[in-house]
Amino acid sequence: MDSLHLVDPELRPLLELMPTRLFSTETLAEHRAAALAIPVPEGDGVSIETLTVPGPAGAPDIGLRIYRPGNASGPLPVIYHIHGGGYIACTTETFDGLNRPTVAELGCAIVSVEYRLAPETPFPGAIEDIYAGLAWVYAHAEAQGLDISRIGVMGESAGGGYAAALALLARDRGEYRLNFQHLIYPMLDDRTGSGSEPHDYAGQFVWPVENNRFGWASLLGKPPGGDDVSPYAAPARATDLRGLPPTFMHIGALDLFVDENIDYARRLGRAGVPIEFHIYPGAFHGFENAPDAQIAAQAVRTSRAALKRFLSPKAAT
Repeated sequence: MDSLHLVDPELRPLLELMPTRLFSTETLAEHRAAALAIPVPEGDGVSIETLTVPGPAGAPDIGLRIYRPGNASGPLPVIYHIHGGGYIACTTETFDGLNRPTVAELGCAIVSVEYRLAPETPFPGAIEDIYAGLAWVYAHAEAQGLDISRIGVMGESAGGGYAAALALLARDRGEYRLNFQHLIYPMLDDRTGSGSEPHDYAGQFVWPVENNRFGWASLLGKPPGGDDVSPYAAPARATDLRGLPPTFMHIGALDLFVDENIDYARRLGRAGVPIEFHIYPGAFHGFENAPDAQIAAQAVRTSRAALKRFLSPKAAT
């Protein structure tokens, strides 16, 4: 069903910059090459350091991209960032335009992890890469000037799914404590688009059902929606959400993930997890990248305000 009439008018120009591309085995390389990078601001004083660090046991090394404010002094609070891309595309560099202004505004460090992509590396390769990167941050925090008493995880789309999975994995392994999870329209449930109750008005733009099925099949190495899917792949599969860190989530009302995000937020609240959750009307996947839309600016302001609270010394005590 056509949902264009529901799109916020100020967001419509973004649809020309972010056309819906259908992913498949044949088109994957082409779409990876055409991935739209978020515009990078100039003169913000943010420095970027790229490091290669050990990956999981028996696996290749991984890359970390560390952003620091120009006036950095003393141990910096840390956002451990996991980039989006449907589990199958994009890199840490693609998100410079998101991470640089966040660092400049909040005076924090961001460490973004370069995990292996599916389908070349199916589950659990990427989540173990991500966990190994977090372990390196904890082990080298003092030398890197990072304050691990104020560290949390952030991700958008597939990165939000991995962020939620990392929070579950860190809770269950008990080695590292995350102060928050900041989930931007996270990709949480492999059953979305594979079940019997489709949303008539969600998922028409940017990331449709066909792409969701391809992304999940690439990650899982099998068709999505079946039995025995790990919660460290699809966090919506977790049966117990107790003990997870305070959570921020936002989602557009026309995003394919809207129902799974609403359900996850509800379940977090019922599990005693502090949750701040926003739904933006007329908004589709990736909407906050619209440069002149009031609703996009509002979403960015609200998101960064939550990060600022999470990163404050008071929040870490």
